[in-house]
Amino acid sequence: MSSSSPSRSGAFDAAVDKRVEKFTESISFDHRMYQQDIRGSIAHAQMLADQKILTADEAQQIEATLTDIKGEIESGKFQFRQELEDIHMNIEQVLIDRLGDVGRKLHTGRSRNDQCSTDARLWVRDAIDRLDGLLADLQAAFLSRCELDAGVIIPAYTHLQRAQPVLAPHYWLAYCEKYQRDRDRLADCRRRVNLCSLGTAALAGTTLPIDRENSAKRLGFEGLVANSLDSSSDRDYLLETVFCLSTIAIHLSGWAEEWILWSTVEFDFIQLPHEFCTGSSIMPQKINPDVLELTRGKTARVVGSLQTLLMLTKGLPLAYNRDLQEDKPPLFDAVDTVESCLEVAAPLVEGARLKLDSIAARLDRGFLDATTLMEYLIKRGLPQRTAHHLIGGLVKLATEKSVTLSQLPLEDFQSFDSSLDESVYDILGVDKAVEAFQSVGSTAPAMVASQVDLWKKRLS
Repeated sequence: MSSSSPSRSGAFDAAVDKRVEKFTESISFDHRMYQQDIRGSIAHAQMLADQKILTADEAQQIEATLTDIKGEIESGKFQFRQELEDIHMNIEQVLIDRLGDVGRKLHTGRSRNDQCSTDARLWVRDAIDRLDGLLADLQAAFLSRCELDAGVIIPAYTHLQRAQPVLAPHYWLAYCEKYQRDRDRLADCRRRVNLCSLGTAALAGTTLPIDRENSAKRLGFEGLVANSLDSSSDRDYLLETVFCLSTIAIHLSGWAEEWILWSTVEFDFIQLPHEFCTGSSIMPQKINPDVLELTRGKTARVVGSLQTLLMLTKGLPLAYNRDLQEDKPPLFDAVDTVESCLEVAAPLVEGARLKLDSIAARLDRGFLDATTLMEYLIKRGLPQRTAHHLIGGLVKLATEKSVTLSQLPLEDFQSFDSSLDESVYDILGVDKAVEAFQSVGSTAPAMVASQVDLWKKRLS
């Protein structure tokens, strides 16, 4: 950066050391905010014209030239310069080169501090909207499986041990719920992102008669950042955004882990679409779930980005500090990583197929109907703890005989509770156990059908 750079005043008596230019630049990563920077500058120029600080002709010249610059960036003709530090100075310097004093007037009533914040808020808002759409696509993919796998019963697990039988659509809808919470968190976060900091200037505001509401309205913000000191230093909206992304990544990682297990020979529950798998360089039989493994692995990067931002902001005094330049790389990486995971998740979910014969062949293992049998005894008047102990004894007996609960003769049941009769068989077996559920939110077929209909309406 030369001493004539727009970011340096006449107070300096020496040019910046070339090593400092390299050390302090951010154009290598913040160039991707060019659209938001130009949008913000056009809105600012139009506001200045409305306030008679610029003439209408000057604002029109600025807008036209910025629009040309945007086209040049998108066509690859624009030359970014390291000595100009960042996207803001790179665009503004070209504007000045082309318009002279008219270009120099653009920065009236603002600072790079509020400009950086405004650009980041616009960028994050755009990213949140894209992510919400991708999450909705993933929900729709899981919902589409509900019809494909209607009536299919699968074992559900706790502690990775077989627990109770559930309908496959009930399982798919569990992920719809998780991703809806992710969408809700993003929507709530968006409200705090969607506040305009433009016009708060460096830290104290400006003595010029600007109209911040005008700028905010032009940029689609819902309100203003109220305190200029806070505006200059606030990165809470980035912390919150990347926290939301970390939660999405963790949900994706849990799903990936489950399906990695399900695709093994040991589980043999699911056939992954081969276009989302890779092979081995030495073992020709291998069909590896690399997309799922990378989804699980990339979660570490997203959570790491959150930790980076937390540590970056933990000890900063008011107001702006140059440390905050380092907020963009972890933000960009977290958004890029989650977006890339979501882009492959929906088609992978749509293309997978449950291995129905394999699931059905082993569905009677693990005493999935034991809890239903316990609750049958509770309905007959036994205390829960008594019924729990009694069924434990029956499971032990069935294990010793290598049979299921439904295969035990009535005499065995009566040896534990003499009041039991043939009706005990009406609730044994996974099909009958699933039919027995009644509570709201359960895997009861009627409940699941109702939830499927509800989700169809929500996602339509």
